[in-house]
Amino acid sequence: MSQAKVDRYKEEKKNRQKMIKKEKRHERMLKVCGVVVAVAVIGWVGYSGYSTLTKSGKAAGKTYSVDTTSLDDFMQNLPGEDAE
Repeated sequence: MSQAKVDRYKEEKKNRQKMIKKEKRHERMLKVCGVVVAVAVIGWVGYSGYSTLTKSGKAAGKTYSVDTTSLDDFMQNLPGEDAE
């Protein structure tokens, strides 16, 4: 082995614990960020779905009224079977 290779190996061995801790910290941060993003997306989808359902429920509950008095008067004035 060359002296440069030996020096690199010794340096790597000396800093190995720091590098392992740094990698573990990085992995944990990635997992935490992934969970936060997943929760945000699921929450947004759930809120949007709930909002859409409640809006459509309100629209389906509308009632309309029609004044049919003129139609009733017309139907009563038509000649029927008892007119014969």
